[in-house]
Amino acid sequence: MMRKFFPILVFIPIFSAFTQELNCEVSVIAPTLQSNPANQEIIQSLQSSVFEFVNNTKWTNDQFKLHERIECNILINIQDKISSDEFRGSIQISSSRPVFNSSYKSRLFNYSDPNLQFRYLRNTAIIFKPDNHFDNLADVLAFYIYMVIGYDYDSYSIEGGTPFFDKAMQIVSNCQNAPEPGWKPNEGSRNRYWLIQNATQALFKPLRQCYYDFHRKGFDNSYQNREESLQTIFNALQLLESIHKARPNSFNIQLFFTAKNDEVVSLFAPVQTDLRMRVYNLLVKLDPGNISKYNKIKSGAKI
Repeated sequence: MMRKFFPILVFIPIFSAFTQELNCEVSVIAPTLQSNPANQEIIQSLQSSVFEFVNNTKWTNDQFKLHERIECNILINIQDKISSDEFRGSIQISSSRPVFNSSYKSRLFNYSDPNLQFRYLRNTAIIFKPDNHFDNLADVLAFYIYMVIGYDYDSYSIEGGTPFFDKAMQIVSNCQNAPEPGWKPNEGSRNRYWLIQNATQALFKPLRQCYYDFHRKGFDNSYQNREESLQTIFNALQLLESIHKARPNSFNIQLFFTAKNDEVVSLFAPVQTDLRMRVYNLLVKLDPGNISKYNKIKSGAKI
């Protein structure tokens, strides 16, 4: 779907034609707790509650058909049971979007957040209140859902994800006095606070432009002219140089390459022109942590 570009002109019943925005697979694991049958029941109930909350909530005002839903995955790893209803662990979120006229799905977002702490009672619904910090699990889930939707919309239109990043920012603001970790600027440089702060700062506008150019102008046109598409993708990656110069190894640039490093290797390793080495030189500068992967581009290895 060309995310919400066209008005709805035909006013007919649409209840069977349209659905919620997300097609999200949810998994909850607790390796240290699952031997207890009572804990297993809580884990299964939590997984069902998260699935219902994520997939059955209406997150935007736009209409999505079944095949247009945003594909994502949520993995909650419970590491400790603090009390009968309080847990601590991590949450991993990833999302992807289809490439036009192909079966390929391009990953947009992939992050593992180690600061998940929440309360949950078996067989209870997860309740999100957008105006205040009521339930930390709901706030964490809603925050990442808005981030996923924001990046998805950014990939279809220039800064199209702004309304959803604004909602994620509101959640962070609501949680500045929360007792749970992951929300505050003084808790480190890699948490929810800095993820959304960076996403909305003027310094990071080239990253948002990159999301659009990389996917909409590059990938989506690869079926027409692959060479031109690869050049466009390279140009999109070059936009990140200004951020790198101002803030080397920034959190959001690292997250971009966490989602994209394997993809850019598969795209450019087979290239038989000087573009391959230009891409390689750019990538090892922007993302030196993945140089072992980018060496496949340098050698022209078949993927």
